[in-house]
Amino acid sequence: MATKLPPFYHLTQEVSNALSKGLPVVALESTVITHGLPFPDNIQLANDMQQELWKLGVVPAMVAVLEGRIMVGMQADWLEGLAKADRVYKLSSRDLARAVVKKQSGGTTVAGTMTVAHQVGIQVFATGGIGGVHRGGGGDVSADLMQLAETPMVVVCAGAKAILDLAATLEYLETHNVLVVGYQTNDFPAFYSRRSGHLLNSRADSVEEVAEIARVHWKMGLRSAILVTVPIPDEVSLEENKVENAIQAAVKEASQKGLHGQEVTPYLLERVRQLTGGESLKANLGLLLNNTRVAGEIARFFAHSQMHIV
Repeated sequence: MATKLPPFYHLTQEVSNALSKGLPVVALESTVITHGLPFPDNIQLANDMQQELWKLGVVPAMVAVLEGRIMVGMQADWLEGLAKADRVYKLSSRDLARAVVKKQSGGTTVAGTMTVAHQVGIQVFATGGIGGVHRGGGGDVSADLMQLAETPMVVVCAGAKAILDLAATLEYLETHNVLVVGYQTNDFPAFYSRRSGHLLNSRADSVEEVAEIARVHWKMGLRSAILVTVPIPDEVSLEENKVENAIQAAVKEASQKGLHGQEVTPYLLERVRQLTGGESLKANLGLLLNNTRVAGEIARFFAHSQMHIV
């Protein structure tokens, strides 16, 4: 565990003990709780994700900010308060200092979670889908991509959110030296669907192979993340054309409403949920649990092999 953390960091005893003893820990983001899903689905998902890790003997470390304190690990009452809150911030890396100084509360994005998790010494992070390059060529690019380019962690996801420009997102990751690894697949997953049609150059068929790729990547002095992309389970995947039609309709509506920046993604995800009759929500829940399980297996292998980021 990193030493001499700033005083505004608060680690639960469970997370602190695990990190000090070299036990497996997986970071979890909290914007899926604060901005991604409605109550009570959000609190149920958070509990299910944590249970998935505990079953594997892995400690969950959900990251969030509560009244200016950066939390790593969430007690049940803190989590419920965050899930029920009407007005909380969506916090990327750039927003953390402001939230601390102004005693604000919020959910951390992929970028925000990675910043915190890396500082405390967590090596593996599970999320749903990363942010990326938005459709339409307007220059809207998520800070998640730059964070992936400069933070040596294993990030497990179901690809980028399907509402994005997947080709442009992959191009950005390639340009910035982020290694994208298909987990038991050669095709970049499309979040709600198992395939996007964009082939990947790297594939790993086991957690051991993921760990070895990560070890060599960082031993060579590279500081970018290993982005492990896991296809959504068959039983909850959606038909590609149906999803794409819903996304295109939602994107058009968002443009007409003049939405931009951090407003866009929550709006699009909610509209896609409505337009698919709730099927996208079921898919989102399924892929998050699946990603959490894979991340837990990777973290457990890291701990058992005493592998640490150089």
